[in-house]
Amino acid sequence: MFPMQNQTQSQNPNQIANPESGQLPQVKGPQMNDRDFLNDGLSTCKYLTDSLNVAVREASHQQLHADMMQILNETHQSARELYNLMFQKGWYKLEAEQQQKLDQAYQQFSGYATQFPY
Repeated sequence: MFPMQNQTQSQNPNQIANPESGQLPQVKGPQMNDRDFLNDGLSTCKYLTDSLNVAVREASHQQLHADMMQILNETHQSARELYNLMFQKGWYKLEAEQQQKLDQAYQQFSGYATQFPY
């Protein structure tokens, strides 16, 4: 979920994005703006969820596991809220994949299911 480089809709017809809110300054200075803060928060949430996944998986005490699962879920929810806000403001852009590539990947990975032991 990292934001893509700034591209206009005319440059990339597969881009999925809202128009930018126009709240950012035209010239980027050294100070952080709203987009920078949201992007930093989202990156931090991603890092935390990766680390918390390991901690939850390896927690030996039941209550510690339960508490860390709650923190993990809250952190995932925070990441989703930050992503939604950035997308809403046009500060997070996605690119649609071609159907042919999706079909190819599906065929490749669905064949792996026959290799599972159960």
